[in-house]
Amino acid sequence: MLTYNSVKELVDLAVQNKCRISEICIKDQAKKMGKTEEELFEQMEKCFDTMCESAEWGEQEGRRSTSGLTGDEGYLMKKYAEKDGGLMGKPMSRAVSRALAVSNCNAAMGKIVATPTAGSCGILPGCLITAYKERQMPKKDIVMSIFTAAAFGMIIAQKASIAGAQGGCQAECGSASGMAAAALVELMGGTPQMCADALAIAIVNQEGLVCDPVAGLVEIPCIKRNASGVVIAFSSADMALAGIEAKIPADECIDAMREVGDAMSRDLKETATGGLAATPTGKKYRTQVFGE
Repeated sequence: MLTYNSVKELVDLAVQNKCRISEICIKDQAKKMGKTEEELFEQMEKCFDTMCESAEWGEQEGRRSTSGLTGDEGYLMKKYAEKDGGLMGKPMSRAVSRALAVSNCNAAMGKIVATPTAGSCGILPGCLITAYKERQMPKKDIVMSIFTAAAFGMIIAQKASIAGAQGGCQAECGSASGMAAAALVELMGGTPQMCADALAIAIVNQEGLVCDPVAGLVEIPCIKRNASGVVIAFSSADMALAGIEAKIPADECIDAMREVGDAMSRDLKETATGGLAATPTGKKYRTQVFGE
């Protein structure tokens, strides 16, 4: 059985068995959980269905957070994307709108899938729903790719962290972007090594990202970071698919992320005492929500 302690272990196994990383993961998890692969697939399919529902709910007008600080980001981006696609083009703009929408759903206390956390919940759905709806990729392949994302997420959790309180936002949105990038590469027929390269590229592009939630809420700047994370995931996947190597192995990138997180100031790890949370406007929002 897999230990999920290294990306290399996962890639080597997939290469040796001439299969996708998702196939390795679902077989291993079925053994560990005492379930059939079909049962696990059905569970993951329900997760993807929930992602789709969260995005659709969050893209409707009037979806406000319980704090009142945020809302309608997904709706506004969807309207913008449907005009002429904007600067990024319609598929990419829709991916961003879906990431914002799922994050809106989370802030409004709706139902989401933590991938890997609630703070980064919009990135994987934004990528995969867009691949499903804009590129018409088979649902079965989409669901299987989530197992690839999950396998890499488990490795990051083992080697570093997926919690903003421990590693900063690089551990949340950085991890989510890497997981999504790997899933996209597999969907496009990339090799296991390309999946690893995409993961590494996405991580290094968010290395050092701090966690500084205004008023201590997963809204500002978290929702917009989910949008940026989607763009990074797509660009990282495209680079890997183009044959661009990460140069620094994925395992070493994860180790570096852990070291950076350990060195990061406590004020920049979900305490809401530094960064944007400590700005005059950030403090004003805190008072607006919680009072003096």
